[in-house]
Amino acid sequence: MIAFLLILIPLATGLLSFLIREEKTAKAFAFLASLATLAVSLLGLTLMNSESNLQFIAPWMSSLGSSFALKIDGMGQVLCLLTAIAYPLTFLGTWQASPKNANRFFGLMLLAQAGMMGVFLANDALLFYFCWELALIPMYFLASQWGGEKRIAVTFKFFVYTFLGSLLMLIGILYLQSQTPDHSFGLSAFYKLKIPASEQLWLFWLFFVAFAIKMPLFPFHTWQPDTYEQAPTATTMILSGVMVKMGLLGLIRWLMPVLPLASFQWGDVVMILAVIGIIYASLVAIRQDDLKRLIAYSSIAHISLMAAALFAENLSGTQGVMIQLFNHGVNIIGLWIIVEIIERRYGTRKISELGGLAQQAPVMTIFFVVIALANIALPLTNGFAGEFLMFNGLLSAQSNFKVVFTVLAGLGIILAAVYTLNMIRKTFYGEAVSLRVPVTELKLNEQLALGLIVVIILWLGIYPQSMLELTDSFSKEWFSKIDVSYLFRK
Repeated sequence: MIAFLLILIPLATGLLSFLIREEKTAKAFAFLASLATLAVSLLGLTLMNSESNLQFIAPWMSSLGSSFALKIDGMGQVLCLLTAIAYPLTFLGTWQASPKNANRFFGLMLLAQAGMMGVFLANDALLFYFCWELALIPMYFLASQWGGEKRIAVTFKFFVYTFLGSLLMLIGILYLQSQTPDHSFGLSAFYKLKIPASEQLWLFWLFFVAFAIKMPLFPFHTWQPDTYEQAPTATTMILSGVMVKMGLLGLIRWLMPVLPLASFQWGDVVMILAVIGIIYASLVAIRQDDLKRLIAYSSIAHISLMAAALFAENLSGTQGVMIQLFNHGVNIIGLWIIVEIIERRYGTRKISELGGLAQQAPVMTIFFVVIALANIALPLTNGFAGEFLMFNGLLSAQSNFKVVFTVLAGLGIILAAVYTLNMIRKTFYGEAVSLRVPVTELKLNEQLALGLIVVIILWLGIYPQSMLELTDSFSKEWFSKIDVSYLFRK
């Protein structure tokens, strides 16, 4: 029942939000709805984590071989918790923002949450595809109606990219369903398939392109910086903190265990693309003057590292990715909150037009520095354990080029330190510049949102075992499904 409630609450409250006319009421209702979803997610982790509560099956398109099947596994718990935490943090951190037609804005945000929860919980391929599209449609309207000056062209590009990827994935899903003995869309039926290696090699790309676009991975990334820049910041927070994880989940749950031979054989190609993405995105981030675009390219580099660690196909890399799914989402939302505060108050996101903010806003500076350093995986922050495990996984990969991949990916750490420290120095330190309005400290709601993020950063940095225990059994079970390296040993 917990699994069903995680979808039902944001879906029902999202639809109800459209009926609320008063802006403050719509905002408060959305915030309370997000807290209700968070409470249910925490119940699923603690008091009600029995098998019956973590699964839900109901009839749904039975004639097509599809059912409304949901299941919360280790990865599902991590991603549902991330989604449940991300929404109240986003609403709290952007409380001062006043979107036009607030009831529609918050309604669409909650509907997108329902779609993402469905993606993270779906145990049926047709339901997975349905929720995949349900999450995309609200984001399209949010970006196109509440975005910046170039929102129409940018949103159209975003929609075309993701729609084409979804179409390829649908073709792959229908083909796999046709190969099951009972023509079922069930995940377990897909796992039991014995697809010949020759067919796996081309089926792999139908799914991989769809998931690579969503992450995004080089060279399918070009929609991302523009969309992050033009979308309203609250939407960007959810896009970068949560929605990109849909692509990684697709790799973990729907691609690699279903097509393990192709995943192993194409592993080096994917790792090459990922390493290129790390270096390319990091170099471009160094040249950025816009805070939003810098963070957008930083996100591409982090997601690329996770993709590379997955295709290293070992337990260390897998465990690192599992905990980094959560950590990256929390850290990137924290950065976006501060960027939104700066832009809303001072009317600019350009690093060249900022400077000396630390002199008049020391609390905001402390929060920003802690979150930014967590984003580059400083020891004792939440990012360190995940990145350490991922690099250990890369160095232990089955590939003949594992040392090259590890060294090149390691350059990303150095480049990340360069653009992050430059961003901190130029924005918060140095000579103060004259802004349109006086620099002021954070409001209570902003301090609360950022304070919670810093607590999570330090907790998981000092005690990462709590997250590792959550994903340990899932990681081992997943690795047993995808490990086919023994077939290729001489």
